[in-house]
Amino acid sequence: MKSLTPLCLLAVCASLALSKPTSEKKDRVHHSIDLGERDPEDQKGFQFDHNAFLGKETAKTFDQLTPEESKERLGKIVDKVDSDSDGLVTSTELRDWMKRVRSRWLTENVGKQLDMYDTNKDGRVEWEEYNQRLYGHLIGEEFNDVADKEAYKKMLRRDERRFKMADKDGDLIATREEFTAFLHPEEFDYMKKLVVTETIEDIDKDGDGMVDVKEYISDMYTPEEGQPEPDWVRNEKEQFRDFRDANKDGKMDHSEIEHWILPADYDHAESEAKHLIHESDIDQDDKLTKQEILDNWNMFVGSQVTNYGEDLTRKHDEL
Repeated sequence: MKSLTPLCLLAVCASLALSKPTSEKKDRVHHSIDLGERDPEDQKGFQFDHNAFLGKETAKTFDQLTPEESKERLGKIVDKVDSDSDGLVTSTELRDWMKRVRSRWLTENVGKQLDMYDTNKDGRVEWEEYNQRLYGHLIGEEFNDVADKEAYKKMLRRDERRFKMADKDGDLIATREEFTAFLHPEEFDYMKKLVVTETIEDIDKDGDGMVDVKEYISDMYTPEEGQPEPDWVRNEKEQFRDFRDANKDGKMDHSEIEHWILPADYDHAESEAKHLIHESDIDQDDKLTKQEILDNWNMFVGSQVTNYGEDLTRKHDEL
């Protein structure tokens, strides 16, 4: 049996991870910055912050830094966050910083992907370039020589549909903006209905085009034999009944799922900024001094404010 190339394996992980139930809570909400949901078992949140905002592997690397090194590097970031240089960091400054970090990450990520798939180096990505780069070595064999050919066929169909949706002029050649919409559809209004459709396809097991409470919970949690149901699972069932299922018909339809995963009336960067200030504001003036931030450095190195730790390792002049 043919082994998977690293690129193909990465694609499998990206496409199938969403549909695989896990023993830990999964967050389906598409955040404007890369935030997850806090584990109720992790009340202090430091491990959650390191894993969710740094990534587990990056968190392991970051663990090699001494507290002194971490505080020194974080202090340089604080100077940049404090945009008016008044010695105080407001929630607005934190929010704006995290949005800037998110924008920079998005630009860099798209640039790397564009370089990978733009084989003729014209600054655009043709569907055939993407298709050949990712699936070309399998298409001629009709996926017969891979372990899960149906999964690959599903990935190909989904990618092609998303590419065509992102390609506004229909020429099957994605400009940088269109390719960004393909890679990050949650960032573009005209792609959001497709994000909802893909979510339904991942969770909806009985094929009725909607998500009932069993499907909703199964997407987040796989019970372990002999183990009691966690409190957060019961809470999610209540969330489904009381809030997610707005029309109380026992299922979430397309519009209800859109409201769940793409909440339009919620600024995640602002929410995270307020959270960081709430947890660190010793004098309760709704602003943070550099010392207040450094005193609570654990939380900041584990939050989006440091862009998965990259800002702690970048040269200060690059920030």
